[in-house]
Amino acid sequence: MKATVFHNPRCSKSRQALDLVNQSGAEVTVVEYLKDPPSKAELAKLIADAGLAPRDAARRKDALYKELGLDNPDLSDDEVIGIMADNPAVIERPFVVTDKGTRLARPTELVNDIL
Repeated sequence: MKATVFHNPRCSKSRQALDLVNQSGAEVTVVEYLKDPPSKAELAKLIADAGLAPRDAARRKDALYKELGLDNPDLSDDEVIGIMADNPAVIERPFVVTDKGTRLARPTELVNDIL
């Protein structure tokens, strides 16, 4: 099985999810999304495939969330995704994609659903 992990090496949850994926024996592609962010279309697909609303894929507790105006309820989903794509630090992590599906691995164990 192949897996892609949208990873931040400084995040303990992201490291834990990557460890679980590696332990599964999957052939892993690691995307350090802060260095190589997904496009707006790619991000929209990740969020939709994970079954999330865009704001559920954002780091709501991060000060940047409010600074960018993501707490504005008048923003459309498309606008939220655009802001997130332009500011990848506000994207929650890690997203994990396999042939079995896409998960935002929060909590980390959710990744087991697709391994």
